[in-house]
Amino acid sequence: MRLRAVNLTFHGIGDPARPLETDEQNVWVPRKTFLSVLDAVAGRGDVAITFDDGNTSDVADALPALRDRGLHATFFVVAGRLGSPGFLDEAGVRALVDAGMGIGCHGMYHRPWRRLDDGALREELVEARRILEQVVERPVTQAGCPFGAYDRRTLRMLHRCGYREVYTSDRGTARRGSWIQPRNTVHQEDGSDLIDRVLSSERPAYKALALRTRHVVKRWR
Repeated sequence: MRLRAVNLTFHGIGDPARPLETDEQNVWVPRKTFLSVLDAVAGRGDVAITFDDGNTSDVADALPALRDRGLHATFFVVAGRLGSPGFLDEAGVRALVDAGMGIGCHGMYHRPWRRLDDGALREELVEARRILEQVVERPVTQAGCPFGAYDRRTLRMLHRCGYREVYTSDRGTARRGSWIQPRNTVHQEDGSDLIDRVLSSERPAYKALALRTRHVVKRWR
């Protein structure tokens, strides 16, 4: 069994149901790209799949493809966007839960958590989770950092709030069972070779050490 795993992050799939912001353009992947990555992942025990933002494509495009391949994923939903045009409503979130998928917290308003004041950070981590838990009727114990933005103070707050796993955008592999889980965002130009590229990016060993050192520095800033 591999001690390390690869966490992937998707955002939107196929044709967007809403106008995209500039920083979303390259992470909204064509359906063909999405399916090629899923086909490469199917049957692997060292890859985890996540989705950010709570776009309607999570149910319309991602869910059927995941079910066809017997794959599980965790969907990090922005609580304050529920029911907004192009985003999941409560029924959509429940459809994911009913299909056996996981639901995590992606905050209230998709703001970078780093440097928010205490009140705003509590709104992102506590109030947003409360809303999601009312929808799914079960504890929400995983958090995904919007824009990958976090620092030592943010992590302390996440820990106090009782989140059992925190997902970042730090790239590279992740150690199974670790509280902080680095993820790799899937872009438009990616394909079925993505997993092998992530794994090879940490070879030789000094490359892996350099990447993990950067992760540690980021957590202590």
